[in-house]
Amino acid sequence: MKFGQWLGLVALWASLVLLWSLRQSMLNLFGALVLAMGLCTLTGAVRERLNCSRPLALLLSIGLISTILGIFLIAVVPLFVDQFIQLLIQVPHAGAFVLDLLRSAIEESSSVFNGRNIDSLTWLKGLQIDYIAAGNALVNSLIKFAKEAGSGIVQLLFVIALSLMVAVQPNAYREVGIQLIPSFYRRRFRQVLVQCGNSLSAWMVGVLISSLCVSALSAIGLSLLGVKLVAANALLAGLLNIIPNIGPTLSTVFPMSVAVFDGPWKALAVLLLYIGVQNLESYIITPAVMHKQLKLLPGLTLTAQLVFTVIFGPLGLLLALPLAVCMQVLVREVLIRDILDPIGHQNVEC
Repeated sequence: MKFGQWLGLVALWASLVLLWSLRQSMLNLFGALVLAMGLCTLTGAVRERLNCSRPLALLLSIGLISTILGIFLIAVVPLFVDQFIQLLIQVPHAGAFVLDLLRSAIEESSSVFNGRNIDSLTWLKGLQIDYIAAGNALVNSLIKFAKEAGSGIVQLLFVIALSLMVAVQPNAYREVGIQLIPSFYRRRFRQVLVQCGNSLSAWMVGVLISSLCVSALSAIGLSLLGVKLVAANALLAGLLNIIPNIGPTLSTVFPMSVAVFDGPWKALAVLLLYIGVQNLESYIITPAVMHKQLKLLPGLTLTAQLVFTVIFGPLGLLLALPLAVCMQVLVREVLIRDILDPIGHQNVEC
């Protein structure tokens, strides 16, 4: 290799090391871009509906979001926090209650089939103690996390401020990013960025509608079943619906922990309810609202969640799907159509 090639290789390696060290800041930047894209999508809808200028539509959009957040913080958050604390207290007790039922069932079945009781189920008793300890550890960890969440407020404010700046002048910031691309590819890369923006907009609209539907269906179903703490469970179902695969599974634990005290049949009914809601969301609601604009395979989605969580931590899990949406567009447009397809055509001609 020549000196220039070695120099380019060293520069590439140094760039990768720099990006890795700044990965958390890059993720915050991506989160700001996602929020800005959502605000721009709402601004475009308001502008089209009211036929007004973009600055006025942006101000109306910010006012609408602020009003909704204010109502949410005043009317919903206190009720949710109160019920969520009760949910956290219920989880370890529900685990102990289930294990007591399991031990009783094993003892009764042993008495029926063997004609004697098993007085010492030491492994099951030990499991009960471990489960309660694990539940208490989970509650303590969540409380500790809530106390330390103040350190993330600064990052949140940074993300919000940056998203507002980008939303005010999206084209200017896009052109700055395009200038970093070689001149021969800038026009094409501009088209790729537009497709990334359209895909992100479609994803955000679809997730918002599907999460609202999941929350509403969960609230209706839990109310009909007579499960307590409906507001917290329904809101959790809607919020965790943003995280595919993992979120819906986690949202099932809390209502089942509450329902099991009324009887195992009610816990089973809650499980069947959530399975039905998720099937409606996956096969009817999401395809209807997204119009097949996004086709992310479940296996690829789960892989993206795992990879981005390992690299970026919990925030990577939350942003795994929008990251996967952008990566899908970049791989399809840049890697496949612009790099691999021309190479294939050249080989065919040769």
